[in-house]
Amino acid sequence: MKIKKNVAVSASGLIFNPDTGESFTVNPMGASIINDLKEGKAQLEIVQATIGKYFVEKTTFEKDFEDFLGLLKNYSLVENGE
Repeated sequence: MKIKKNVAVSASGLIFNPDTGESFTVNPMGASIINDLKEGKAQLEIVQATIGKYFVEKTTFEKDFEDFLGLLKNYSLVENGE
């Protein structure tokens, strides 16, 4: 999954989608995940890095990660077809 190239993410977690004019906020973990997706990192790589960085349980994070990816799709923040 790739975040659209024109979606802006600030260091404070503000996300702006110029296609829709909508803006969102995420916590630092969410901003880190979005930036990793923008860099083209694989989902497994993101899961492993996030678990190590934030000390969360793997099964809990994997479910939350899938839910988060679903939200990104619903808000049209990902490239077409993903």
